[in-house]
Amino acid sequence: MGSDDGWIGSAQPYLAPRREGERDAWTAEAAAHGHRGTQRLLGVEEVDPPRIVRDFLEAERAVVRRRLIMLDDQPVELADSYYAARVARGTPLAAAGKIRGGAITLLASMGFVPEGNPMEDVGPAIATTSQCEALNLPPGTPVLVLTRLTRSTAGEPIEVSVMTMTRHLRYRQTNEVS
Repeated sequence: MGSDDGWIGSAQPYLAPRREGERDAWTAEAAAHGHRGTQRLLGVEEVDPPRIVRDFLEAERAVVRRRLIMLDDQPVELADSYYAARVARGTPLAAAGKIRGGAITLLASMGFVPEGNPMEDVGPAIATTSQCEALNLPPGTPVLVLTRLTRSTAGEPIEVSVMTMTRHLRYRQTNEVS
């Protein structure tokens, strides 16, 4: 995606529970820009999460759902979403399969309604060997890593998503006043 294509992203659609029959946020966003957005589930497992995930979720164990995000049949992002194991165990979050309406919709139905303003951290990295393979990148390719920390409206941490992107990011942020 070039920097002049006018596509400005926002986290809010990804934090809104979907209504029955409504497309997932990525498919809808891509379609709104004349593209085809799809995703493929690469795996679901319970893990000892990275420190930032563990600290935010206040959990020693987490369930991670790993996905490959595609734009017009080309891989553009790896997205790993983590949920505290105490919340995810025994739910579709911990099962290998698509979640009807998406994880945010499921979490909302479980009483974990996401807040509207997640904390996000964006930074550059060099793609790892496995990321290069998954994203069809040559070794040494720079990528953008966006980490999104989402709490429920009650203040409970509910999701940490780590997205490794191959594309330019133009993003709309909401300013908080303290």
